[in-house]
This record gives sequence, C-alpha cells and structure tokens, in this order.
Amino acid sequence: MFGRRRKRGRHSSGAVETGPEHDEVFDDVDGPWDSTVAPQDGVERLDLGSVLLPMPDEAQLQVEMDQQDGSVRAVHVLTSVGQLTVSAFAAPKSGGLWREVGAELIDGLKEDGARINRENGEWGEEITARNQGVQILFIGVDGPRWMLRGVAAGPEEHFEQNSQALREMLRGTVVVRGEQPMPPRTPLPVELPEAIARHIQQQG
Repeated sequence: MFGRRRKRGRHSSGAVETGPEHDEVFDDVDGPWDSTVAPQDGVERLDLGSVLLPMPDEAQLQVEMDQQDGSVRAVHVLTSVGQLTVSAFAAPKSGGLWREVGAELIDGLKEDGARINRENGEWGEEITARNQGVQILFIGVDGPRWMLRGVAAGPEEHFEQNSQALREMLRGTVVVRGEQPMPPRTPLPVELPEAIARHIQQQG
C-alpha cells in the first residue's frame, strides 16, 4: 500500500543527529521526519506545505475548508477501510506536547460517551475510542518544534487495517516546520497543490 518499509530506529520523531557520536543512517530509520533530515528514498509524497504525505493506493482526498477565510482546515485521506488525517502543529522546543493534548482529548471523548483505551505504541501513547460502531485511533508524535497528530477513523470491523495504514503513513511523513516563531498548538499552514486547489475552485 505504501513505500518500502524501513527498519525501526530509536529516533521515532525523525530528529536524527549526525556527527562523530551519532552514526545512524537515515534510510535505516522510520519517520516521521523533520524536513532537515528527510531521507532521499524515492517515495512519492503529497505536498501539503507543512506536511508531505505518502499516499495509499487508490486513495481519495477530502478537503475541509474554513468557511470564513477560505483557508484549508484539514485534508482527509479516504480509503476503502476508513479515513486518515495527519496534521502538524507548532510545539515547544522542550517537547511533550502530545502528552498534554492526549489528556485533553481523552476528557473530551469521555464526555461524548466514547469507550477509551490507552496503549503504548510506536511513538508513545496511542488512544483508541469506540462509539456507535465507529472506532478511532489517535497517534501523536513529538518532533523538533512540532507535533504530528494522526487519526484513523472508520467501522470497527476494519480497525486493524485502517490503523496499520495510519502507522505506515506516519512512518513516511515529512514535516516542514519552517523557522517562523509560533505559539505552541498553532496548526502549521496547509497548502494545496495547484491542481487540487484549482479543482476545488471549479467545484465551488
């Protein structure tokens, strides 16, 4: 479904260091990656400005627009087993933002009556919510001055396949944080490729 699988390494945020004391080879480690250390792996990625996403085969895009200012709020990837959404946010240099966001997310999901499960996953705590036949997986990754949030949502019977698709997407994602200062939790701007933006304008 995706580009080649790479061997797991200990730099899960993609913040791989180089130098005499750090001899990791980028192509032997999974992402998500910061754009400053992204591998030249030949994988085709959808360029959304702040994130570059490896796309599943035969996937479709659903673009969520802000009705007030016309900006892109989110881009959802639709597959035969569910919906995938990967979003990037500004984060403090000290990291740890996902722990805070995850705790708030759990409180909100419980208020909505969802059944919650928390597990330690590839990048830290993963949160699963079940409600009215829909199962949702939330994964957060703390990177250098950014946090990536991945969401897989769909019918319970396709949960395992949908979850695997999200993990594969996150492993191959590249985050373009930029140098501009931003308050923590600020969504990194999403920019649509010209052809997709033109198609949406024509549809509107």
